[in-house]
Amino acid sequence: MLNIPTQDLRYTAIQFLEQSPPQRLQLLKQLGIARYEFLTKIQLNEANIICMMRFFKYPSQLKFPNLIGADLSGLILDGVNFIRGNLSEANLQGSSLVNADLLFVNFTKANLRNADLRGATLNETIWLETLVDNCQLGVGIGLNHLQRQDLELRKAIFNS
Repeated sequence: MLNIPTQDLRYTAIQFLEQSPPQRLQLLKQLGIARYEFLTKIQLNEANIICMMRFFKYPSQLKFPNLIGADLSGLILDGVNFIRGNLSEANLQGSSLVNADLLFVNFTKANLRNADLRGATLNETIWLETLVDNCQLGVGIGLNHLQRQDLELRKAIFNS
């Protein structure tokens, strides 16, 4: 854990998000969490300040990404590893997660409208109330038949 009083976590998160991507990556390396390189791309906004506060509070407990409510909209996250990640209520609208590892990800109430998940591994994912209009799911690697039917009804797009 960083030796930062709770009241200063917000300030630290804002400082991090104001830095350039190379500066952010350097700090992530110092914290031993450079595997979360996608954090160098996220915007400075309230959702991501809260997300970064969680990352900074317990960097040693980040085996699985806790991205509840994060704003990852419009980002290119191709090949990212979010295995067992919690993306509940996250905004991934218009993001590209081509060939991403998304095994066991919780997408409850997330926004994946117009996102591209072609080639992503989707085994054991949770899609409760997820917005998937025009979300490209390719062949739906790892989805079961019921999940596929449900997602198609909600306007997700699959390759035949």
